[in-house]
Amino acid sequence: MAMKIRLARGGSKKRPFYRIVAADSRMPRDGRYVEKLGTYNPLLAKDDETRVTMDMERVNYWLSKGAQPTDRISRFLEASGIIEKKERANMKKGEPGKKASARVDEKAAKVIAATEAATAAEKAAKEAAAAAKIAAAEAAATPVAEETPAVDLAAEKTE
Repeated sequence: MAMKIRLARGGSKKRPFYRIVAADSRMPRDGRYVEKLGTYNPLLAKDDETRVTMDMERVNYWLSKGAQPTDRISRFLEASGIIEKKERANMKKGEPGKKASARVDEKAAKVIAATEAATAAEKAAKEAAAAAKIAAAEAAATPVAEETPAVDLAAEKTE
């Protein structure tokens, strides 16, 4: 009899709750099982202690008898340190398609162009400020011809 440690679904529609069970691999997912080993509630937060509960003694017993854990159960066991972490290949399923990658590249090019334009504008503003400062310093350095007071012509004629 080929044994598996797997999840058996319970709970209502859109409210999943799973039992971790040791079952014959030929039995249906929610069918007959040999022993209940724990529970898994995916609706709880990932850092919640009661999200996954397992009777580790019984899990180790079934693993020693040759029971094969499913992928999800093996991840739980890896997290608890019972079995060694496996290297998993995430083939190309997670990679975006041609159009999506083209959109990402186009967006990245726009961002790069915008940052380059912003740095060029900032540099031009700094240069303009420096030129204005130099012009102001030159204007202050050149002597200004003193203006002679305007003489009232009418006062001169009367004298």
